[in-house]
Amino acid sequence: MIRKPERVFGRVREWQGLAGFAAPQHRAVAMPGATLGVVSGRRRQGKSFLLQALAEATDGLYFAATEATEAESLRLFTEALTRFTRQVVEIPFRDWNDAIPYMFRTFSGRAVPLIIDEFPFLFRASPALPSIVQRELGPGGSARESAARLILCGSAMSVMGGLLSGQAPLRGRSGLELMIHPFRYRDAAEFWGITDPRLAVMLHAIVGGTPAYRYEFTQGDVPESLHDFDSWVARTVLNPQMPLFREARYLLAEEPEIRDPGLYHSVLAAIASGNSTNGGIANYVGRRSDQITHPLTVLEDCALVRREPDLFRSGRARYRIVEPLITFYEAIMRRRWPELEIHRAEAVWQSVRQTFLAQVVGPHFESLCRDFALDAGDSVFGEFPAEIGAGVVPDTATRSQIEVDVVALAAQEPGKPRRILSLGEVKWGEVMGRHHLERLARARELLGAKGYDTRDTVLACFGGSGFSDGLSATAGDDPRVALVGLERLYRP
Repeated sequence: MIRKPERVFGRVREWQGLAGFAAPQHRAVAMPGATLGVVSGRRRQGKSFLLQALAEATDGLYFAATEATEAESLRLFTEALTRFTRQVVEIPFRDWNDAIPYMFRTFSGRAVPLIIDEFPFLFRASPALPSIVQRELGPGGSARESAARLILCGSAMSVMGGLLSGQAPLRGRSGLELMIHPFRYRDAAEFWGITDPRLAVMLHAIVGGTPAYRYEFTQGDVPESLHDFDSWVARTVLNPQMPLFREARYLLAEEPEIRDPGLYHSVLAAIASGNSTNGGIANYVGRRSDQITHPLTVLEDCALVRREPDLFRSGRARYRIVEPLITFYEAIMRRRWPELEIHRAEAVWQSVRQTFLAQVVGPHFESLCRDFALDAGDSVFGEFPAEIGAGVVPDTATRSQIEVDVVALAAQEPGKPRRILSLGEVKWGEVMGRHHLERLARARELLGAKGYDTRDTVLACFGGSGFSDGLSATAGDDPRVALVGLERLYRP
Protein backbone atom coordinates (compact mmCIF):
# COMPACT_ATOMS: atom_id res chain seq x y z
CA MET A 1 0.00 0.00 0.00
CA ILE A 2 1.25 3.46 -0.90
CA ARG A 3 2.05 5.36 2.30
CA LYS A 4 -0.12 8.39 3.05
CA PRO A 5 2.02 11.54 3.44
CA GLU A 6 2.11 13.01 6.94
CA ARG A 7 0.93 16.38 5.65
CA VAL A 8 -2.44 14.82 4.73
CA PHE A 9 -4.63 15.03 7.84
CA GLY A 10 -7.09 12.17 8.29
CA ARG A 11 -8.60 10.87 5.04
CA VAL A 12 -7.45 7.33 5.85
CA ARG A 13 -10.26 5.55 4.02
CA GLU A 14 -10.10 7.96 1.10
CA TRP A 15 -6.36 7.39 0.75
CA GLN A 16 -6.81 3.64 0.92
CA GLY A 17 -9.34 3.82 -1.89
CA LEU A 18 -7.10 5.97 -4.08
CA ALA A 19 -3.96 3.94 -3.36
CA GLY A 20 -5.75 0.67 -4.02
CA PHE A 21 -7.02 1.99 -7.34
CA ALA A 22 -3.67 3.42 -8.39
CA ALA A 23 -1.59 0.35 -7.44
CA PRO A 24 -3.84 -2.69 -7.01
CA GLN A 25 -1.25 -5.06 -5.49
CA HIS A 26 -4.01 -6.98 -3.72
CA ARG A 27 -5.04 -8.56 -7.01
CA ALA A 28 -3.33 -11.81 -7.93
CA VAL A 29 -3.38 -10.78 -11.57
CA ALA A 30 -3.65 -7.15 -12.52
CA MET A 31 -6.63 -6.29 -14.69
CA PRO A 32 -5.56 -5.63 -18.28
CA GLY A 33 -6.11 -2.23 -19.78
CA ALA A 34 -6.66 1.22 -18.35
CA THR A 35 -9.21 1.82 -15.61
CA LEU A 36 -11.35 4.82 -14.75
CA GLY A 37 -11.95 6.44 -11.38
CA VAL A 38 -14.19 9.38 -10.53
CA VAL A 39 -13.52 11.64 -7.53
CA SER A 40 -16.02 14.33 -6.58
CA GLY A 41 -16.99 16.55 -3.69
CA ARG A 42 -17.86 20.15 -2.99
CA ARG A 43 -15.17 22.79 -3.20
CA ARG A 44 -12.66 23.40 -0.40
CA GLN A 45 -12.73 19.76 0.81
CA GLY A 46 -9.12 19.02 -0.14
CA LYS A 47 -9.68 16.92 -3.27
CA SER A 48 -6.88 18.57 -5.23
CA PHE A 49 -4.55 18.44 -2.23
CA LEU A 50 -5.22 14.71 -1.85
CA LEU A 51 -4.80 13.95 -5.56
CA GLN A 52 -1.61 15.99 -5.84
CA ALA A 53 -0.21 13.97 -2.92
CA LEU A 54 -1.19 10.76 -4.72
CA ALA A 55 0.50 11.90 -7.93
CA GLU A 56 3.69 12.73 -6.02
CA ALA A 57 3.66 9.42 -4.12
CA THR A 58 3.21 7.36 -7.30
CA ASP A 59 5.08 9.50 -9.86
CA GLY A 60 1.79 10.05 -11.64
CA LEU A 61 0.52 12.90 -13.80
CA TYR A 62 -1.64 15.62 -12.28
CA PHE A 63 -3.34 18.03 -14.69
CA ALA A 64 -5.60 20.80 -13.42
CA ALA A 65 -7.95 22.09 -16.10
CA THR A 66 -8.93 25.75 -16.26
CA GLU A 67 -11.85 27.67 -17.69
CA ALA A 68 -10.80 27.89 -21.32
CA THR A 69 -11.82 27.11 -24.87
CA GLU A 70 -11.32 23.60 -26.21
CA ALA A 71 -8.32 24.70 -28.25
CA GLU A 72 -6.52 26.26 -25.29
CA SER A 73 -7.37 23.32 -23.03
CA LEU A 74 -5.86 20.96 -25.59
CA ARG A 75 -2.67 23.02 -25.70
CA LEU A 76 -2.38 23.05 -21.91
CA PHE A 77 -3.03 19.30 -21.76
CA THR A 78 -0.42 18.68 -24.45
CA GLU A 79 2.15 20.71 -22.52
CA ALA A 80 1.40 18.71 -19.35
CA LEU A 81 1.85 15.43 -21.23
CA THR A 82 5.11 16.65 -22.74
CA ARG A 83 6.54 17.68 -19.38
CA PHE A 84 5.59 14.37 -17.83
CA THR A 85 6.67 11.99 -20.60
CA ARG A 86 9.48 14.20 -21.99
CA GLN A 87 8.21 13.27 -25.44
CA VAL A 88 7.16 16.01 -27.81
CA VAL A 89 3.80 15.58 -29.53
CA GLU A 90 4.83 15.77 -33.18
CA ILE A 91 1.39 16.50 -34.63
CA PRO A 92 -0.80 18.90 -32.62
CA PHE A 93 -4.12 17.47 -31.48
CA ARG A 94 -7.06 18.63 -33.55
CA ASP A 95 -9.51 17.78 -30.77
CA TRP A 96 -10.01 15.31 -27.92
CA ASN A 97 -10.54 12.51 -30.44
CA ASP A 98 -6.79 12.76 -31.01
CA ALA A 99 -5.73 13.58 -27.47
CA ILE A 100 -7.45 10.81 -25.49
CA PRO A 101 -6.13 7.84 -27.56
CA TYR A 102 -2.64 9.37 -27.50
CA MET A 103 -2.89 9.75 -23.74
CA PHE A 104 -3.83 6.10 -23.20
CA ARG A 105 -1.16 4.81 -25.60
CA THR A 106 1.49 6.89 -23.83
CA PHE A 107 0.82 5.08 -20.55
CA SER A 108 1.31 1.53 -21.82
CA GLY A 109 3.95 0.51 -19.28
CA ARG A 110 3.46 0.43 -15.53
CA ALA A 111 0.21 1.34 -13.84
CA VAL A 112 0.34 5.04 -13.06
CA PRO A 113 -2.33 7.57 -12.03
CA LEU A 114 -3.33 10.05 -14.71
CA ILE A 115 -5.33 12.68 -12.87
CA ILE A 116 -7.48 15.28 -14.61
CA ASP A 117 -8.72 17.75 -12.01
CA GLU A 118 -11.57 20.24 -12.57
CA PHE A 119 -12.94 17.99 -15.31
CA PRO A 120 -16.22 20.00 -15.52
CA PHE A 121 -14.24 22.86 -17.09
CA LEU A 122 -13.24 20.56 -19.95
CA PHE A 123 -16.73 19.09 -20.20
CA ARG A 124 -18.30 22.54 -20.46
CA ALA A 125 -16.14 23.43 -23.47
CA SER A 126 -16.25 19.92 -24.98
CA PRO A 127 -19.54 18.14 -24.18
CA ALA A 128 -18.51 15.07 -26.20
CA LEU A 129 -15.47 14.37 -23.99
CA PRO A 130 -17.13 11.71 -21.73
CA SER A 131 -18.29 9.84 -24.83
CA ILE A 132 -14.76 9.90 -26.24
CA VAL A 133 -13.34 8.51 -22.99
CA GLN A 134 -16.06 5.83 -22.97
CA ARG A 135 -15.24 4.82 -26.53
CA GLU A 136 -11.54 4.43 -25.78
CA LEU A 137 -12.28 2.40 -22.65
CA GLY A 138 -14.55 0.07 -24.60
CA PRO A 139 -13.74 -2.93 -26.80
CA GLY A 140 -11.17 -2.02 -29.43
CA GLY A 141 -10.33 1.27 -27.73
CA SER A 142 -6.82 2.52 -27.06
CA ALA A 143 -7.25 1.95 -23.31
CA ARG A 144 -7.08 -1.83 -23.82
CA GLU A 145 -3.32 -1.62 -24.31
CA SER A 146 -2.77 0.96 -21.61
CA ALA A 147 -1.94 0.70 -17.91
CA ALA A 148 -3.18 4.19 -17.03
CA ARG A 149 -5.30 4.74 -13.95
CA LEU A 150 -7.38 7.64 -15.24
CA ILE A 151 -8.96 9.72 -12.46
CA LEU A 152 -11.48 12.43 -13.32
CA CYS A 153 -12.13 14.91 -10.52
CA GLY A 154 -14.44 17.87 -10.15
CA SER A 155 -16.36 20.08 -7.74
CA ALA A 156 -19.44 20.87 -9.83
CA MET A 157 -21.61 18.23 -8.20
CA SER A 158 -24.39 18.36 -10.77
CA VAL A 159 -21.84 17.63 -13.52
CA MET A 160 -19.87 14.96 -11.67
CA GLY A 161 -23.02 13.22 -10.49
CA GLY A 162 -24.28 13.09 -14.06
CA LEU A 163 -21.14 11.40 -15.39
CA LEU A 164 -22.09 8.01 -13.99
CA SER A 165 -25.87 8.22 -13.75
CA GLY A 166 -28.67 6.84 -15.90
CA GLN A 167 -27.73 6.62 -19.56
CA ALA A 168 -24.52 8.65 -19.22
CA PRO A 169 -21.67 7.39 -21.45
CA LEU A 170 -19.38 6.49 -18.54
CA ARG A 171 -22.07 4.59 -16.66
CA GLY A 172 -20.62 1.21 -15.65
CA ARG A 173 -17.08 2.11 -16.73
CA SER A 174 -15.78 3.38 -13.41
CA GLY A 175 -13.72 1.20 -11.08
CA LEU A 176 -13.62 3.89 -8.37
CA GLU A 177 -16.34 6.28 -7.29
CA LEU A 178 -14.98 8.35 -4.41
CA MET A 179 -16.83 11.21 -2.75
CA ILE A 180 -14.71 13.52 -0.60
CA HIS A 181 -16.90 14.72 2.25
CA PRO A 182 -16.18 17.36 4.90
CA PHE A 183 -14.49 16.10 8.06
CA ARG A 184 -16.82 14.51 10.60
CA TYR A 185 -17.40 16.68 13.67
CA ARG A 186 -14.80 14.99 15.87
CA ASP A 187 -12.16 15.07 13.14
CA ALA A 188 -12.99 18.73 12.49
CA ALA A 189 -12.41 19.62 16.14
CA GLU A 190 -9.04 17.84 16.07
CA PHE A 191 -8.12 19.54 12.79
CA TRP A 192 -8.84 22.96 14.31
CA GLY A 193 -7.08 22.05 17.54
CA ILE A 194 -10.24 22.60 19.64
CA THR A 195 -10.54 20.62 22.87
CA ASP A 196 -13.52 22.40 24.46
CA PRO A 197 -16.63 20.54 23.16
CA ARG A 198 -18.95 23.56 23.55
CA LEU A 199 -16.59 25.70 21.51
CA ALA A 200 -16.24 22.86 19.00
CA VAL A 201 -20.02 22.74 18.43
CA MET A 202 -20.31 26.51 17.99
CA LEU A 203 -17.36 26.62 15.61
CA HIS A 204 -18.66 23.65 13.62
CA ALA A 205 -22.04 25.37 13.31
CA ILE A 206 -20.29 28.04 11.21
CA VAL A 207 -17.43 26.41 9.29
CA GLY A 208 -18.44 22.76 9.44
CA GLY A 209 -15.76 20.28 8.48
CA THR A 210 -14.38 22.06 5.42
CA PRO A 211 -10.56 21.86 5.61
CA ALA A 212 -9.81 25.01 3.59
CA TYR A 213 -11.49 27.26 6.16
CA ARG A 214 -8.87 26.34 8.77
CA TYR A 215 -5.90 28.05 7.10
CA GLU A 216 -6.51 29.59 3.67
CA PHE A 217 -9.74 31.39 4.52
CA THR A 218 -8.92 32.55 8.05
CA GLN A 219 -5.11 32.92 7.85
CA GLY A 220 -4.83 30.26 10.52
CA ASP A 221 -6.86 32.27 13.06
CA VAL A 222 -8.48 29.91 15.60
CA PRO A 223 -10.66 30.94 18.56
CA GLU A 224 -8.53 30.41 21.65
CA SER A 225 -11.48 29.80 23.99
CA LEU A 226 -15.21 30.34 24.43
CA HIS A 227 -14.37 33.83 25.67
CA ASP A 228 -12.57 34.53 22.38
CA PHE A 229 -15.33 33.08 20.16
CA ASP A 230 -17.32 36.32 19.68
CA SER A 231 -14.17 38.22 18.81
CA TRP A 232 -13.13 35.46 16.38
CA VAL A 233 -16.47 35.65 14.56
CA ALA A 234 -16.11 39.42 14.16
CA ARG A 235 -12.52 39.30 12.92
CA THR A 236 -12.96 36.42 10.48
CA VAL A 237 -16.43 35.39 9.27
CA LEU A 238 -17.95 38.89 9.53
CA ASN A 239 -14.83 40.71 8.35
CA PRO A 240 -15.17 41.90 4.72
CA GLN A 241 -11.38 41.75 4.36
CA MET A 242 -11.34 37.98 4.92
CA PRO A 243 -12.08 35.43 2.16
CA LEU A 244 -14.56 33.62 4.41
CA PHE A 245 -16.82 36.70 4.35
CA ARG A 246 -18.07 36.11 0.77
CA GLU A 247 -17.52 32.37 0.59
CA ALA A 248 -21.18 31.38 1.06
CA ARG A 249 -22.17 33.54 -1.91
CA TYR A 250 -19.46 31.99 -4.08
CA LEU A 251 -20.50 28.45 -3.17
CA LEU A 252 -23.85 29.09 -4.80
CA ALA A 253 -22.50 31.07 -7.75
CA GLU A 254 -20.02 28.33 -8.68
CA GLU A 255 -22.74 25.78 -9.45
CA PRO A 256 -23.50 25.88 -13.20
CA GLU A 257 -27.07 24.59 -12.76
CA ILE A 258 -28.08 27.58 -10.62
CA ARG A 259 -29.28 30.22 -13.07
CA ASP A 260 -31.54 32.31 -10.81
CA PRO A 261 -29.45 33.09 -7.70
CA GLY A 262 -32.17 35.23 -6.12
CA LEU A 263 -34.67 32.37 -6.05
CA TYR A 264 -32.11 29.90 -4.70
CA HIS A 265 -30.98 32.28 -1.96
CA SER A 266 -34.61 32.74 -0.94
CA VAL A 267 -35.12 28.98 -0.78
CA LEU A 268 -31.99 28.61 1.37
CA ALA A 269 -33.07 31.52 3.56
CA ALA A 270 -36.41 29.81 4.13
CA ILE A 271 -34.72 26.61 5.30
CA ALA A 272 -32.23 28.53 7.47
CA SER A 273 -35.18 30.31 9.13
CA GLY A 274 -36.77 27.01 10.14
CA ASN A 275 -39.17 26.53 7.22
CA SER A 276 -38.02 23.04 6.34
CA THR A 277 -41.09 21.52 4.66
CA ASN A 278 -42.01 21.97 1.01
CA GLY A 279 -45.08 24.00 1.90
CA GLY A 280 -43.25 26.13 4.45
CA ILE A 281 -40.49 26.94 1.98
CA ALA A 282 -42.98 27.82 -0.75
CA ASN A 283 -44.93 30.11 1.56
CA TYR A 284 -41.74 31.89 2.68
CA VAL A 285 -40.54 32.36 -0.90
CA GLY A 286 -43.96 33.41 -2.19
CA ARG A 287 -44.29 30.65 -4.78
CA ARG A 288 -46.52 27.61 -5.20
CA SER A 289 -45.17 24.31 -3.88
CA ASP A 290 -44.75 22.89 -7.38
CA GLN A 291 -42.67 25.94 -8.36
CA ILE A 292 -39.94 25.20 -5.82
CA THR A 293 -39.62 21.49 -6.63
CA HIS A 294 -36.99 22.14 -9.29
CA PRO A 295 -34.85 24.52 -7.17
CA LEU A 296 -34.87 22.02 -4.32
CA THR A 297 -33.86 19.21 -6.68
CA VAL A 298 -31.00 21.29 -8.07
CA LEU A 299 -29.80 22.15 -4.56
CA GLU A 300 -29.89 18.44 -3.70
CA ASP A 301 -27.89 17.57 -6.84
CA CYS A 302 -25.35 20.23 -5.87
CA ALA A 303 -25.03 18.62 -2.41
CA LEU A 304 -26.06 21.88 -0.73
CA VAL A 305 -29.42 20.64 0.60
CA ARG A 306 -30.50 17.23 1.85
CA ARG A 307 -34.02 15.83 1.92
CA GLU A 308 -34.58 13.93 5.16
CA PRO A 309 -37.74 11.80 5.34
CA ASP A 310 -39.94 11.72 8.42
CA LEU A 311 -39.36 8.21 9.77
CA PHE A 312 -42.90 7.98 11.19
CA ARG A 313 -44.96 9.62 8.44
CA SER A 314 -44.66 8.20 4.94
CA GLY A 315 -44.32 10.80 2.22
CA ARG A 316 -43.38 13.60 4.62
CA ALA A 317 -39.89 15.09 4.60
CA ARG A 318 -37.88 18.04 5.78
CA TYR A 319 -35.05 19.82 4.02
CA ARG A 320 -31.77 20.68 5.68
CA ILE A 321 -28.85 22.79 4.42
CA VAL A 322 -25.75 20.61 4.29
CA GLU A 323 -23.12 23.37 4.38
CA PRO A 324 -23.13 25.16 7.78
CA LEU A 325 -21.53 28.31 6.35
CA ILE A 326 -24.52 28.78 4.03
CA THR A 327 -26.92 28.43 6.97
CA PHE A 328 -24.90 31.03 8.87
CA TYR A 329 -24.89 33.38 5.87
CA GLU A 330 -28.64 33.09 5.20
CA ALA A 331 -29.69 33.33 8.86
CA ILE A 332 -27.18 35.92 10.07
CA MET A 333 -25.19 37.73 7.39
CA ARG A 334 -27.51 38.23 4.42
CA ARG A 335 -30.00 40.40 6.28
CA ARG A 336 -27.29 42.70 7.66
CA TRP A 337 -24.97 42.69 4.67
CA PRO A 338 -24.77 46.50 4.12
CA GLU A 339 -23.71 47.05 7.74
CA LEU A 340 -21.13 44.27 7.60
CA GLU A 341 -19.60 45.70 4.43
CA ILE A 342 -18.80 48.93 6.28
CA HIS A 343 -17.06 47.07 9.11
CA ARG A 344 -19.76 47.07 11.78
CA ALA A 345 -19.21 43.41 12.64
CA GLU A 346 -19.10 43.83 16.43
CA ALA A 347 -22.39 45.75 16.59
CA VAL A 348 -24.14 43.38 14.19
CA TRP A 349 -22.92 40.31 16.01
CA GLN A 350 -24.13 41.52 19.40
CA SER A 351 -27.61 42.06 17.96
CA VAL A 352 -27.84 38.68 16.18
CA ARG A 353 -26.00 36.44 18.63
CA GLN A 354 -29.21 35.06 20.15
CA THR A 355 -30.53 34.36 16.65
CA PHE A 356 -27.32 32.46 15.99
CA LEU A 357 -27.78 30.31 19.07
CA ALA A 358 -31.46 29.59 18.34
CA GLN A 359 -31.60 29.27 14.54
CA VAL A 360 -28.07 28.07 13.76
CA VAL A 361 -26.46 26.30 16.70
CA GLY A 362 -29.63 24.61 17.98
CA PRO A 363 -30.60 22.84 14.72
CA HIS A 364 -26.94 22.12 13.97
CA PHE A 365 -26.52 20.46 17.36
CA GLU A 366 -29.45 18.20 16.47
CA SER A 367 -27.65 17.03 13.33
CA LEU A 368 -24.48 16.35 15.33
CA CYS A 369 -26.48 14.24 17.76
CA ARG A 370 -27.86 12.18 14.88
CA ASP A 371 -24.29 11.69 13.67
CA PHE A 372 -23.35 10.54 17.17
CA ALA A 373 -26.21 8.06 17.19
CA LEU A 374 -25.06 6.63 13.89
CA ASP A 375 -21.45 6.23 15.06
CA ALA A 376 -21.97 5.12 18.66
CA GLY A 377 -25.22 3.22 18.26
CA ASP A 378 -24.04 -0.10 19.69
CA SER A 379 -22.73 1.46 22.91
CA VAL A 380 -25.93 3.44 23.51
CA PHE A 381 -28.66 1.21 22.06
CA GLY A 382 -27.05 -2.23 22.24
CA GLU A 383 -26.66 -2.58 18.46
CA PHE A 384 -25.91 -0.48 15.42
CA PRO A 385 -29.02 1.20 13.98
CA ALA A 386 -30.00 0.56 10.38
CA GLU A 387 -31.55 4.01 10.00
CA ILE A 388 -31.10 7.33 11.80
CA GLY A 389 -33.33 10.34 11.37
CA ALA A 390 -36.12 12.36 12.94
CA GLY A 391 -39.87 12.02 13.05
CA VAL A 392 -43.16 13.44 14.26
CA VAL A 393 -45.59 11.43 16.39
CA PRO A 394 -49.22 12.67 16.40
CA ASP A 395 -50.93 12.63 19.79
CA THR A 396 -54.67 12.66 19.09
CA ALA A 397 -55.57 12.73 22.78
CA THR A 398 -54.01 16.16 23.24
CA ARG A 399 -54.36 17.25 19.59
CA SER A 400 -50.65 17.88 19.44
CA GLN A 401 -47.53 16.51 17.82
CA ILE A 402 -44.38 15.23 19.45
CA GLU A 403 -41.25 15.99 17.46
CA VAL A 404 -38.57 13.38 18.04
CA ASP A 405 -35.16 14.80 17.13
CA VAL A 406 -33.16 11.56 17.02
CA VAL A 407 -34.76 8.31 15.93
CA ALA A 408 -32.77 5.07 15.69
CA LEU A 409 -34.44 2.16 13.90
CA ALA A 410 -33.31 -1.44 13.63
CA ALA A 411 -33.32 -3.21 10.29
CA GLN A 412 -36.74 -4.31 9.11
CA GLU A 413 -37.28 -8.03 9.61
CA PRO A 414 -39.87 -9.73 7.35
CA GLY A 415 -43.11 -10.41 9.12
CA LYS A 416 -42.11 -8.60 12.30
CA PRO A 417 -42.88 -5.11 13.66
CA ARG A 418 -40.17 -2.50 13.08
CA ARG A 419 -38.03 -2.20 16.19
CA ILE A 420 -37.27 1.26 17.52
CA LEU A 421 -33.86 1.24 19.15
CA SER A 422 -34.07 4.77 20.50
CA LEU A 423 -36.08 7.98 20.65
CA GLY A 424 -34.08 11.09 21.42
CA GLU A 425 -34.72 14.69 22.46
CA VAL A 426 -32.09 17.39 21.79
CA LYS A 427 -31.76 20.68 23.68
CA TRP A 428 -28.87 23.09 23.24
CA GLY A 429 -29.73 26.09 25.39
CA GLU A 430 -31.63 24.66 28.36
CA VAL A 431 -30.99 22.16 31.14
CA MET A 432 -32.92 18.98 30.38
CA GLY A 433 -35.29 17.62 33.01
CA ARG A 434 -37.78 14.86 33.61
CA HIS A 435 -40.47 16.57 31.51
CA HIS A 436 -38.31 16.00 28.42
CA LEU A 437 -38.10 12.33 29.29
CA GLU A 438 -41.86 12.17 29.82
CA ARG A 439 -42.45 13.50 26.28
CA LEU A 440 -40.25 10.75 24.89
CA ALA A 441 -42.03 8.15 27.01
CA ARG A 442 -45.37 9.37 25.64
CA ALA A 443 -44.02 9.10 22.07
CA ARG A 444 -42.84 5.55 22.81
CA GLU A 445 -46.31 4.65 24.12
CA LEU A 446 -48.04 6.07 21.03
CA LEU A 447 -45.65 4.31 18.64
CA GLY A 448 -46.14 1.03 20.46
CA ALA A 449 -49.89 1.40 19.96
CA LYS A 450 -49.28 1.95 16.24
CA GLY A 451 -47.54 -1.41 15.90
CA TYR A 452 -43.86 -0.61 16.42
CA ASP A 453 -41.76 -2.82 18.67
CA THR A 454 -40.80 -0.52 21.56
CA ARG A 455 -40.04 -3.11 24.24
CA ASP A 456 -36.32 -2.26 24.34
CA THR A 457 -36.49 1.33 23.09
CA VAL A 458 -33.93 3.57 24.80
CA LEU A 459 -35.03 7.11 25.61
CA ALA A 460 -32.05 9.38 24.99
CA CYS A 461 -31.63 12.97 26.13
CA PHE A 462 -28.96 14.96 24.30
CA GLY A 463 -28.15 18.07 26.31
CA GLY A 464 -25.89 20.93 25.38
CA SER A 465 -26.45 22.61 28.76
CA GLY A 466 -26.54 19.58 31.04
CA PHE A 467 -29.22 17.66 32.93
CA SER A 468 -31.19 18.19 36.11
CA ASP A 469 -30.41 16.12 39.20
CA GLY A 470 -33.78 14.41 38.92
CA LEU A 471 -33.16 13.33 35.34
CA SER A 472 -29.65 12.15 36.17
CA ALA A 473 -31.02 10.06 39.04
CA THR A 474 -33.66 8.52 36.78
CA ALA A 475 -31.04 7.64 34.16
CA GLY A 476 -28.91 6.00 36.82
CA ASP A 477 -31.77 3.69 37.81
CA ASP A 478 -33.16 2.86 34.35
CA PRO A 479 -30.97 1.19 31.68
CA ARG A 480 -33.49 2.29 29.05
CA VAL A 481 -32.63 5.96 29.67
CA ALA A 482 -29.43 7.45 28.23
CA LEU A 483 -27.98 10.91 28.79
CA VAL A 484 -25.55 12.27 26.20
CA GLY A 485 -23.78 15.50 27.08
CA LEU A 486 -21.11 17.42 25.21
CA GLU A 487 -18.22 15.46 26.69
CA ARG A 488 -19.72 12.16 25.62
CA LEU A 489 -20.59 13.55 22.21
CA TYR A 490 -16.92 14.26 21.50
CA ARG A 491 -15.51 11.20 23.23
CA PRO A 492 -13.94 8.85 20.60
